[in-house]
Formats: sequence, C-alpha cells, structure tokens
Amino acid sequence: MSRSLKRYLVPAGAAVALLGFAWFVTQHGPLAPQPVKVALAERGALAPAVFGIATVEARYAYAIGPTQAGRVRRVLVDQGDRVSAGQLLGEIDPVDLDARLDGAALAEQRAGQGVLIAENQLREAQSRHQLASANAERYRGLAVRGFVSREAVEVRRNEAEVTSAAVAGAAAALQAARQDVARSGTERSGLLRQRANLRLVSPSDGLVVAREAEPGSTVVAGQAVLRVVDPASVWLKARIDQAQAQGIVPGQPVEIVLRSRQRDKLAGTIARVEAQSDAVTEEKLVSIRFDRLPEGVTLGELAEVTVLLPRIGDALILPTAALKRVGGQTGVWRRVEGKAHFQRVDAGTQTPDGKVAVLSGLSAGDEVIVFSPVELQEGTKVKAS
Repeated sequence: MSRSLKRYLVPAGAAVALLGFAWFVTQHGPLAPQPVKVALAERGALAPAVFGIATVEARYAYAIGPTQAGRVRRVLVDQGDRVSAGQLLGEIDPVDLDARLDGAALAEQRAGQGVLIAENQLREAQSRHQLASANAERYRGLAVRGFVSREAVEVRRNEAEVTSAAVAGAAAALQAARQDVARSGTERSGLLRQRANLRLVSPSDGLVVAREAEPGSTVVAGQAVLRVVDPASVWLKARIDQAQAQGIVPGQPVEIVLRSRQRDKLAGTIARVEAQSDAVTEEKLVSIRFDRLPEGVTLGELAEVTVLLPRIGDALILPTAALKRVGGQTGVWRRVEGKAHFQRVDAGTQTPDGKVAVLSGLSAGDEVIVFSPVELQEGTKVKAS
C-alpha cells in the first residue's frame, strides 16, 4: 500500500471510529435516552372504588366488672353463652359488707326509736308548758285582786319560761333524731348500692365473648370480669388511606371479603364516617354494617372492603402508576419531544385496577411516563420502550 493511500485511510478510519463511539455513547451509553413505559391520557367511563382493611367489631360491647376492688366469688356464665338483660352473671365476694348492712339496719331502727322518744319528750314538755303558762296567767289575775303576793306571781312566771325553754329543747332534740334517721337511711342505702354493685348483671341481651377472671381471682375497680356484646350490632371498622377517602359518605355500597371466606363477597353499607382520622397512619376510619350478618363471623376477624363510589360517565383516565410526587406537588412526567417534563395535575378518584381520574392539568392524547428505571429530572432524554 502506498504512503499516499495510508495518509487518507488512517484519518478516515479514526473518523469512523470516533463517529461509532459517539453513536454508542448517545444511544447506549450514559448519554443515551432512558427507556421508559408510556401511556396515553384517554377519556372514558370510570367505576371508582376505594380499598381498605377492616376488623369485625361490635358497636355495642360491655365490659362487666366491679366498681371497687374485690375477690371474684362466682361466675355463672361462660364464653359463648347467650344472656338476657338483668341476668345475674357473677358476683364479687362482699367480705364484711353484709355484716355492715345488718349493723346499718339496726342503727336505722335505733334512730327511728329515738324519734319516738323525742316526740314523746316534746309532747310532755308542751304539756308542762301549757300548765305552767295557765298557772302564771291565773296568778297574775289573783295578784290584781290581792289574793296572792307578787313573789308567788314571779315564781309562776319563771316556771312558764323554764317550760318554754324545755319545749324548744325537746323540739331541737326531735329534729336531731329525725336527721339521725335520715343519715342512717342514707348510709344503709349507700351500703345497699355497694352490695348491688358486687352483683355482675348484664345490661342488655347479648352474647358472652370473653370470661377474663375466675372465682378466687382478685380484680380492681373497672377491670372486666366478663365481656358481653349485642350480636345484632356486629359491624366492621375499616381504615382507608386519607388520600383515597374523598367522596366516601354514609349509605354507599361496600363489597366485603372476610379472611375466613375469601371466595365469598358479602354486601355491606357505609354506616358512619368517623369525624376524627388517625394522624399517625394517615387513615380515615369508616364503620360498615353488613346488609345480612353472616353466620359464624367472629369478632377481631380481618376483612378486605371495597367501597363502591358513584360511577363517572366521562373522565380523563390515566394509570395510577403515572402519578408522582415531586417538590411537594402531585403530577405526572410527560414525554415531550423526547424529553421528560413534569406536569402538575389534580387527581380525582381511583379504582382498584390501577386507574385514576385526572381533573385538570392534562388533555386527552397527552403521553405520560408510567415507569422509568431511573429517577427522572426535568429535561431527561427518554424514549418509549
């Protein structure tokens, strides 16, 4: 090969190699567009629904126990027993309370007898006072006519004043005796209420779901010995992400799948939306009642619930995976002329199958990025894979 030919071939080969390297870098190297999955914003009908996890609970549940510390004397029912309102379920040992009640009854009787004595003493004092007053008046008349001395009149007047004071004292003694009766009655009533509180009585018709203490066990005030629920009040307490809970109101239909019956879809209805959410888990609390209570459902069982929101006839729809959070704003990454551009959007309701309604920020036919293997930045080169 001649030197002149080599002089042309070497630069040409270097140029080809450089072009090949540049092509490789821009197409497959660090400067190559990032492969992404894209989707088009389309208009269509949307059947939104919200998913959540729920726990079977009873709306009306009663923790039955003593109002003061004591030892369990007896328990008359067990878990699974049906009870009626007012039925005796158990009893706390009264210790010396019965003896104190007997003493209070005797004290009340004695106070009543004291009232009788005070009444008799008052009548006696009143009789003496009437006689003394009559004698004093009679002696004043005799003194005017000169039949008795002034000293005799003073003696009779003094007797009338003494008996008047005796009447006042007897009346006060009667009032004190009556107060003793009232106090004794109040003390006995208080002991009777304490005694009644030792009887564990069912406040409602229901089902015993827990027996938490046995005879001989010591319990404190407020500690539950038995737990009773109203079976007719069994419902679900669901937790739903606050970001998806918009539009949930009482009366909406719900699909329920119990963990013990995963092949069965049960019907339910939103009964109540709690006024206070869980600030820690960022969830809204929703109560759901069964349209027909299934047999054999147990308290504490988990369930999957799907709240069926009103159908939207015409909505701009995107895959939920396209929604991103960038700089504190919710939006999507659009592919515009081969580059990524972040577009803020207002998202609406979502469906369990991964679709979301876009309220503003996009138009039908806009191409959005659903998935990228790398974190996107404004202006990142991208290509549809």
